[in-house]
Amino acid sequence: MKKRLVSFLALMLAVSLLAACGGTTSSQASSEAASSEASSASSEASSEAESSAAGTVAGTINEGQLIIGLDDQFPPMGFRDDSNNLVGFDIDLAVAVCERLGLEAVPTPIDWTTKELELDGGRVDVLWNGLTITPERQETMLMSPAYIANAQVIVVRNDSGIQTLADLAGKTVGLQETSSADEAYASCAAAGTEAELIKAPENISLFTDLKIGRIDAVVIDKVFADYYIAENGEGLLTTLEEQLADEEYGIAFKKGNQELADAVLGALDELVQDGTAAEISQKWFGEDRLIFSYGE
Repeated sequence: MKKRLVSFLALMLAVSLLAACGGTTSSQASSEAASSEASSASSEASSEAESSAAGTVAGTINEGQLIIGLDDQFPPMGFRDDSNNLVGFDIDLAVAVCERLGLEAVPTPIDWTTKELELDGGRVDVLWNGLTITPERQETMLMSPAYIANAQVIVVRNDSGIQTLADLAGKTVGLQETSSADEAYASCAAAGTEAELIKAPENISLFTDLKIGRIDAVVIDKVFADYYIAENGEGLLTTLEEQLADEEYGIAFKKGNQELADAVLGALDELVQDGTAAEISQKWFGEDRLIFSYGE
């Protein structure tokens, strides 16, 4: 009888101990879960704080880079030097802006005839290379205020005998396809009087053809013409006094990407205010051509 009582008491003690152990384990699990949730919340809060501290650009640019879409045959805005390096006024300006924002500037040559698709498809973050501001582009892209003034002009050989737009009748005229030169020429009185209108994907080949006499005139941005004639065509090429259209250059962002635009244009405005942009302009144009202001 005593043995049975001892066994029964031992059994009851074991059950009691198991229950106690079970209670302790449940309490520990609950405590660990609460601790994990608190740690997760703390981590999320820390992450949000770091994101906020990084500024608005961090949430809009991948891997700390700004992918800059450009036409690499458009001096002095963006082109390749004798060592095949991408150089130019717009590239220097974009690099300076990215340095202010703590980003890496990545100049990326694209097919300029499909630039809108490149931007809208996300292959590039901005179009920044002598891009003329037009109402049509303002409808499809987020365009910055103007930062450089420009005009469309006609370049001819000095010995061509062409002195006015009327003299283009019966001549061969070249221009870049889907460019503002294309639009400006189509709207002028000379359009339709030429013997042939050649549309090329870029401008350098047009100037090559002009110099060897394959075409008679090139419709081109004044910024490009001034630089090219000074560097490669002085004494051989000239610009007609009659201009087709006054224009202004802007930077294009994907429609709706205001956060990125504000960051980039705010940094550009700082460069204008402190004189850095003027120094870059002096390097490429010999004068300060910036007309940019933002946030006023």
